[in-house]
Amino acid sequence: METAIQVAERTALYRTMVRIRAFENAAEAASQGGVSAYGQQAAGAAKVRGPLHLSTGQEAVPAGVCAHLTAADYLISTHRGHGHTLAKGADLVRMMCELFGKATGFNGGKGGSMHIADFSVGMLGANGVVAAGLPIAVGAAHAQKLLKKDAITVCFFGDGAINRGPFLESLNWARVYELPVLFVCEDNRWSATTASGPMTAGDGASARALAMDIASTQVDGNDVFAVHAAAGRLIAEVRAGSGPRLLHALTYRVKGHVSVDPAAYRDPAELAAALETDPIAHARALLAADVDSSVLDALENAAHDEVEAALAAADAAPWPDASAAFSDVQTTGEGQWR
Repeated sequence: METAIQVAERTALYRTMVRIRAFENAAEAASQGGVSAYGQQAAGAAKVRGPLHLSTGQEAVPAGVCAHLTAADYLISTHRGHGHTLAKGADLVRMMCELFGKATGFNGGKGGSMHIADFSVGMLGANGVVAAGLPIAVGAAHAQKLLKKDAITVCFFGDGAINRGPFLESLNWARVYELPVLFVCEDNRWSATTASGPMTAGDGASARALAMDIASTQVDGNDVFAVHAAAGRLIAEVRAGSGPRLLHALTYRVKGHVSVDPAAYRDPAELAAALETDPIAHARALLAADVDSSVLDALENAAHDEVEAALAAADAAPWPDASAAFSDVQTTGEGQWR
């Protein structure tokens, strides 16, 4: 039997995962119009406009990693970053407002899903460009080292990013300068609408990190407790000044590339097999011996209620004033662009 502290910690990881899942399900429905999974009417036109990239099925990775981070630590995310942002401690209501494009969102409705950020919790931003977060993370970690900050940077990226130039450049820079950064590859097997395996030479992210003398650990990315343990070890090494580390989390993207993509290009048998390894169901099964099912049910219900309240708040929130279009925008000088 586990101690009360261990059980509380594992239950907290479960809570993080069900909050992420509830948010993703609601955001998906809001982007499609119709009725959400929680009965909220999103009649007619979609409330979330533009591409919406879901992380459904990948909840164990951000939950397990971010449990070890503080507000002083930095996090860089991807275009599929809702789960990372929530796990880092961002406010769920303001997140939903940002997706709705409302003035009360983190970025005044300008960032939306793919460029959401919350500096107050160290979430430096999602990024719509594959692999573009890697050099940003290295820059943030280099700043932390130069300023002698007692903090680290965590950079999430997908398996598709390892075939792009910034991956090599960023890992090289981090290793040469012994930067306090943990690279986390969320290997969900798909690069947009193309399977990553046939497009990737060698043994993937772990092997490439080792070739650059960066210690790497591969983990079952659908087992939140395994992710938590592996991330804990690597983060402790980074904090101790051992330089960069890489966590290669093997998971699966159960939704299409975007919320309106039915993913008809995917083998149905592959998806069915992946659904059998659902991280939330897996965690619930492992918790069953120590946590009453009513406690876990209550956590799921609370997450659903929280998300419904966020949907209502985002729907009622004001739109940005037209004048806001010209704030927080880089200028190259009046008329010069012409």
